[in-house]
Amino acid sequence: MDVGIYLDGRNPPQWARPWPEHYARTLELVEEAERLGAASVWLSEHHFFEDGYLPQPLTFAAAIAARTHSIRIGTAVLLAALRTPAQLAEEAAMVDILSNGRLDLGIGLGYRVPEYEGFDRTFERRFAQTEACLREVIRLWETGGVTPPPVQQPMALWGGFFGPRGARLAGELGAGLLAVDPALMEPYRAGLTAGGHDPGSARCAAVVNLVVADDPEDAWPRIRPHLQYQWDSYNRYAVEGTGAPDPRPIDPERWTAPGKDGAPPRFGVFSPEGAAAHIRAITDGLPVVQVYLWASIAGMPDDLVERHVTLASTELRALLA
Repeated sequence: MDVGIYLDGRNPPQWARPWPEHYARTLELVEEAERLGAASVWLSEHHFFEDGYLPQPLTFAAAIAARTHSIRIGTAVLLAALRTPAQLAEEAAMVDILSNGRLDLGIGLGYRVPEYEGFDRTFERRFAQTEACLREVIRLWETGGVTPPPVQQPMALWGGFFGPRGARLAGELGAGLLAVDPALMEPYRAGLTAGGHDPGSARCAAVVNLVVADDPEDAWPRIRPHLQYQWDSYNRYAVEGTGAPDPRPIDPERWTAPGKDGAPPRFGVFSPEGAAAHIRAITDGLPVVQVYLWASIAGMPDDLVERHVTLASTELRALLA
């Protein structure tokens, strides 16, 4: 399977650097990952985070396209329901053109009420809005309803869904599935069949929550506060606007411990060999063609980020090839 890196653009206040410097360094990191052999770079999307979580992934994807030559550029995920179909069809086509057919367009629902309210969308109808937008985008591309057209015909599509309804939709559209959950394989393959696609064409890709380091024991204490910040903020923003109480802070030590019955931990700091074993364990039996790793855990120190990306793009890539 291929290995890529994952970017969220976070610039947390306690570790912040000037925004132009932050984005310039991120682009340099992508260039270096491409030089080292990474297969892909994936971009996430959120809005109204205190740390400036990347709000417009296709804008940043265009910048990456202009600075790279071979690495594929994915969205994991783009919140389609916050855009009009024509806007999304045009912007994605432009990135595909600038990259000469290297866009992997991953679509998801999101989970934050304020994001939908901020874009005048109805949170409760987010699945229906997402499906309608995506089907119209595909129609616009297929009929020449927007110009210029994307290079890829058809576009490389991925569904970032975590329930059976979304997995079936991804299958019906002939898209890949951005998940590594055995429970989703049946509805996903059923969707492929319903959409007239070969069930054998099922393909998955997903983020794996780990960092690769030369000395994991030495790196973990330096990564720990960044992991805590990352997931405490995710959990806090997930309930914002819902009336639910703020969640308790995570315990990073429990995240790195094996689960019940020896299940893999939720997060780990591994050597390349340990990372490969962890990835094989969580993807066993699934049609996974690619995994991608956070390039940085919420403002992680530069030396750890750079070494992590280097090891992931070289030694881990070779072990999983």
